[in-house]
Amino acid sequence: MKKLSVLGSTGSIGRNTLKIVEMFPDRFSIKALTAANNITELALQIEKFSPEIAVVLDEKRSRHLKSKISSGSDVQILYGEEGYQAAAAYPSTDMVVTAMVGAAGLIPTLHAIDAGKVIALANKETLVMAGEIIMKAATENDVKILPIDSEHSAIFQCLEGHRPEDVDKIFLTASGGPFLKTPAKDFGAIKPEDALNHPIWEMGKKISIDSATLMNKGLEVIEATYFFGMPPDRIDVIIHPQSVIHSMVSYKDGSVIAQLGVPDMKGAIAYAISFPERLDLKQPIPDFAGIGAFTFEQPDLEKFPCLSLAYQACKTGGTLPAVLNAANEQAVDAFLNQRIAFTQIPEVITSVMEAHANVYNPTLDEIMEADRWARERSLEEINN
Repeated sequence: MKKLSVLGSTGSIGRNTLKIVEMFPDRFSIKALTAANNITELALQIEKFSPEIAVVLDEKRSRHLKSKISSGSDVQILYGEEGYQAAAAYPSTDMVVTAMVGAAGLIPTLHAIDAGKVIALANKETLVMAGEIIMKAATENDVKILPIDSEHSAIFQCLEGHRPEDVDKIFLTASGGPFLKTPAKDFGAIKPEDALNHPIWEMGKKISIDSATLMNKGLEVIEATYFFGMPPDRIDVIIHPQSVIHSMVSYKDGSVIAQLGVPDMKGAIAYAISFPERLDLKQPIPDFAGIGAFTFEQPDLEKFPCLSLAYQACKTGGTLPAVLNAANEQAVDAFLNQRIAFTQIPEVITSVMEAHANVYNPTLDEIMEADRWARERSLEEINN
C-alpha cells in the first residue's frame, strides 16, 4: 500500500487525488493532509481519511480545525511553515502530492526531496522559481519527480520508451481559455466572474485566471524545460479548443505522438501516483465521432502577452522566472479583488520584470529574495 501526503488537499488537484484514494482503498492510504484556509473541507477529509497529521496556515486556523473534528480523532494538528515542512517530510509517507497553489509549494517540495520522498508534482511554480535547484536536489537524493499537470503527464507518457536524443519538439496544447474568440478591444470590460468561467476545465481561481491570460501555458513552458531538459525554442504552444489532445511530442523522423483523453485531471493524477501501473478509473474515452474534428491554431501573442512574458523569463533565466511568477500571483489576486483590470495583469508583470536586476545562477536565498522583492514591487505598481 502506498502512503501519501497531500499538500493542498482542499484544492482541485487535492480533492481529485482523494477521490482516487477513495476508489482504491487497498492501494493507497493518507498519512498527512494540508490546507491553507478551507477548514471545513479539511475537517471532512480528516474524518474520512484519518491522516496522522493535518496542517493549516496559522495557529488561529489550527484552533478552528480542532473545534471541527470529533473528539475521538487522534490526528495531530500543526500549522505554519514548520507544519507544511513536517507534512512534506513525514516519516511514514512514501509519496508526496504537491498540490499547493503558488510559490508556497517550493520549500515543502524541497523538504520532501531531502527526505527522499517520491514527488507527484502539481505545483508548477516550484520548477518555475527554482527548477535547477529542484532537479539537482532530486538527482542527489535519487528522488523521482512525476508530473501531475495534464500537459506534462501527456508529454511524460509520449516520451516513455523513446530515446531522448530522438526528440525534435514538444507541443503543449492549450484550450485557449474563455476569451479565445473575444476581441482584444473588449478585454477591458472583463470581470473576475467572466475569467473564472472556463469553458472546459474545472480549476481553482488562480489557475483559472492564469488560463484566461495564457500565463498558465507560459508557466508550463518553463516547467517543461526542467522536467524534460528541453530548451524553450523547442517547446511550442498550440491552441486546441477541444482539449482532448493533452500534449504531443514530435521526433526527428517526422513522427508525432500525442496523448488523448477526456478533459479530467483524475487521469493524470492517477498515472502519477500509481506509476508505472494504470488504474481502472472507469473513465470514458473521448467521443471521437461526436467531436467530429480537432482544430488547432497559433496563440495570439498580442491579445495574450503573458505567454510572451513567460517565454522571455524562461530564455533569460536566473531570478527572472521567480519574479515573473511573483508578479503574476500579485496581479491575479488584485484582479480577483477588483483592484486592477484584466488588461493590467500583464502591465504589472512587465513593469516589475523591467525593474528587476536579474541574478544568474541564483542560490535558493537569492530566489526567495527575488520573490519577496517582486511582490513588494508589484503591490507598488498595483497601488499606483
